[in-house]
Amino acid sequence: MVLSRMSIQWQIGVAVALLFFGGASEASAGRPGRTIAEPLPQHPGNIYLEEQSVEVVVPEGTAAEVCSWRVLDDAGKEIQRHVLAKGSGLPAKIVPGPLPIGWYRVEFLDEKGECVQWTTAAVLKKLAAPTPEDSPICVDSATAWFADGRPDDQAKLASLAALAGVNWVRDRLTWGQLEPERGRFVERQTTYDTAAAIQTQHGLGVLQVFHGAPRWAWNSELDGERPGGRFPRDLRDVYRFCRAMAVRFKGRVHAWEPWNEANVDVFGGHTVDEMCSYQKAAFLGYKAGDCDVTVGWNVYTTIPTQEHTRGLLDNAVWPYFDTYNIHTYEWAHDYEGLWDAAREAACGKPLWVTEADRGLKYVTPEPWCELSREDEIHKAEYIPQSYACSLQAGSVRHFHFILGHYYETNNGAQFGLLRKDMTPRPGYVALAAAGRLLAGAVCLGRWPQPDRPDVYVYAFRARPDGVERDVLVAWAEKKVDWPQRRQTRVAWPLPEGWAAEGVYDYLGRSLEKMPEELTSAAVYIVLPAGRTRDVPLQTVAHSAPRAGTASPVVLQVQMPKSHSMKIEPRPWSQGFEYKIAAGRPWRLMMYVYNFSETPAAGRITVSDRPEGWVLSQRQWEVTIAPMGRELLESDLLAAEEGAGAIRLTGDFGASGKPVLSFQMNVYNEVKGH
Repeated sequence: MVLSRMSIQWQIGVAVALLFFGGASEASAGRPGRTIAEPLPQHPGNIYLEEQSVEVVVPEGTAAEVCSWRVLDDAGKEIQRHVLAKGSGLPAKIVPGPLPIGWYRVEFLDEKGECVQWTTAAVLKKLAAPTPEDSPICVDSATAWFADGRPDDQAKLASLAALAGVNWVRDRLTWGQLEPERGRFVERQTTYDTAAAIQTQHGLGVLQVFHGAPRWAWNSELDGERPGGRFPRDLRDVYRFCRAMAVRFKGRVHAWEPWNEANVDVFGGHTVDEMCSYQKAAFLGYKAGDCDVTVGWNVYTTIPTQEHTRGLLDNAVWPYFDTYNIHTYEWAHDYEGLWDAAREAACGKPLWVTEADRGLKYVTPEPWCELSREDEIHKAEYIPQSYACSLQAGSVRHFHFILGHYYETNNGAQFGLLRKDMTPRPGYVALAAAGRLLAGAVCLGRWPQPDRPDVYVYAFRARPDGVERDVLVAWAEKKVDWPQRRQTRVAWPLPEGWAAEGVYDYLGRSLEKMPEELTSAAVYIVLPAGRTRDVPLQTVAHSAPRAGTASPVVLQVQMPKSHSMKIEPRPWSQGFEYKIAAGRPWRLMMYVYNFSETPAAGRITVSDRPEGWVLSQRQWEVTIAPMGRELLESDLLAAEEGAGAIRLTGDFGASGKPVLSFQMNVYNEVKGH
């Protein structure tokens, strides 16, 4: 067969994408063989599969004066109404019966026809095949916290995630509850153990994260008023905990993030070098406990910056993570342009986006904190946009934030796909549509529309309903904030001669034909595999893999938190760097660790420093016992204002060549900081 140049490029692109996104370093060991998810017998959240008879639990406290009830769809259209017989009372459940795929609001009405109570329900398409283990559709669930000590509720959340075609879930744990004293780990079963086991039993990959240190690991002298929100200063504590957790949760937690958002104030405000040294100790600990477990970067948040990436590269940290993890709360249409630095920092490793959303304000009081009806739809329509844009921008796993009912009073934002009683918001059904129709998806590229700037079309190789196909995700929207969205309509026909095998809306409902116009409600267009081979798709360049081997010898500098300064290299970014006064000697306290079972001997040298900066000692000969730590000291004097990095390089023979690079800012005390 003679292939066109574009066809050959398309096939090469598919092969490269599958190779890059295959996640060879991601572990699946210990995960049971997946089956097709079925609802639990009690149908938590009033969630059913197509053709099942829907029974809706009447909310507690529903007024006795209810005379009728009705069912509305996502457009607010009434599709059922039932009048109660006088004197019959309101049953514990009402039975709308079989309903089409979709999301429903069920209202309970008084004699005037006014709504006095309401709840929700959903009908999903049953998955035709088990969710592929390479599927990018994931969700943050925080199950162990949302259902703390309640295995029954943990099972409900796991079931709802599996029904939605989710591949991985992200959970939370608290370090101090598992290691209340240094070296003493609790033996009893905890909420973290049950949550991990239950989610694994439902066939879900489990990513676990924590973001606080126990009291016994605090260093108030160096870390001030919030020491628990900072990394432990002794990295041996980190190594031992991570090793113990990898052993404890082997086969039930399949990936770890060693900390959450360490670069921002609320989670410690750490410098890049602190994050790198910590990452190295954590990685070595996890791999010592379970060599097959996936270890992610201690996830970065806010807009990625070149300063952060440069710090990772200068510290040669890429051998110490299997996946590079970030969070994003920016608009999806900006992902591709904003993530250049993150793609470079990944160093060829898979990019995981483990939190992503765009907050909406709730309009009712606590504890329900409901979104307005318009914003419920805003959120649901945004979900396919977010997943599609993220995969085009380079991610291979995208975790929407968040499955359960979660709101923040400081900013008035509601994030949950489920309501307080686990009944669904429309966004949950949109998640399920993405889980089914983008199962196993690899992004082939964006299809540019030069004459239609508000149209977004992304092409994927995926397995919707278990069959390999090309899938387009298409919508029209301007780059505007929530109040201005959902107003764009653009005509966009499929190319002449193309026949879609199926067209589905943002909730996964089958459409009779391709809509004449695109709106903010994305459509999924299922095409024969290879249909997009002749389309001029735009792809995103990924950073080339870097060679390197993790060394058990780790270097660290320790500076008081009071001697760090916040930086904002670009709007909506955040990081920290060290600061010292010009003309005054500063005693640098640096440590070298040996996370191996044999002694390590070698030399450490200051290999780079800014011109004019004087160090009293620039080389050390050290021998470190197994699991030992040695102090390296040197007085630093910088006579003038300025900024630069100090780099240490070690040579420990077979134990490797560790490096440490940290940024210092020198200020004039007379002028102020």
